[in-house]
Amino acid sequence: MGLILGIDTSNYTTSFALAKDGRIICNLKEPVFVAEGQRGTRQSDAVFSHIKNIPVLSERIREYTRGEELKAVAVSVSPRDADGSYMPCFLSGVSAACAISSVNNVPMYKFSHQRGHIYAALYSAGKTELYKDRFIAFHVSGGTTEALLVDGNKIKLIGGTKDLTAGQLIDRSGVYMGLSFPCGKEIEKMAKNTVPPKVKISVDGAYCNMSGAENKVKQMIEGSEDRSRIAAYVIEFVRANLEAITKNLIAQYGELPLVFSGGVMSCLSIKKYFEENYGAYFADPEFSADNGAGIALLGELEYNKDGGR
Repeated sequence: MGLILGIDTSNYTTSFALAKDGRIICNLKEPVFVAEGQRGTRQSDAVFSHIKNIPVLSERIREYTRGEELKAVAVSVSPRDADGSYMPCFLSGVSAACAISSVNNVPMYKFSHQRGHIYAALYSAGKTELYKDRFIAFHVSGGTTEALLVDGNKIKLIGGTKDLTAGQLIDRSGVYMGLSFPCGKEIEKMAKNTVPPKVKISVDGAYCNMSGAENKVKQMIEGSEDRSRIAAYVIEFVRANLEAITKNLIAQYGELPLVFSGGVMSCLSIKKYFEENYGAYFADPEFSADNGAGIALLGELEYNKDGGR
């Protein structure tokens, strides 16, 4: 079996990964440039960053491809498995994948960024067998906070946030406190061993509102609240909302396996809580944040399904 190249160009990271025989043999990433003090990047700037990053990753990946045959290319083409789901940043990866596929005369497989996240989490947790079964997947990142019912090839949106995503709340809170974007790691570090203030959440069924917490953070900063307590408040607010949604989904769908993916789910305290209290499955940070690994592995599944042609 040769190599399957996976390419993912999200709004935050340019990612190349190689899969072989059901294993990831490399998982390379370059961040999208974000100007100092900004809370994200425009799509046009993300596309430009990907165009600059793709040659860098192409050079880095060469050491893993020597003596190996490329069998297929897989690429993320949209944010979600939904009609009309579109972001220009994914065109960067599609263009690169088309060129590689054509030059090497190998097939190209297309997936959503979201599906790649889910499969990377299953792979990291050692639970890829769940992919054919029914389970609840949370995709919690800068661009998305959604609960999904995964049933074979079908992915159905069943919950999430109605306004601000968890990642946006974390990053905006961090930028307000003078941290550099993205702020997740620093927020988690600041919050460690700190008892958070009491949080108030707004959850209706499996949907929540998070924008009120952004105003609360601003008030705490203006009131000279200790930065570690503000960070702890943000982490606890996210955790509390996810737990409320989880409880309501369990009541509705039964105790299906729970799989958490997305960059926000790199937070170790949230991971520990849901593992201990709900037996949930999480990816290691390398496979939880944006990556091309899930895309590469999905490409290998499709290649094998096609009979290795």
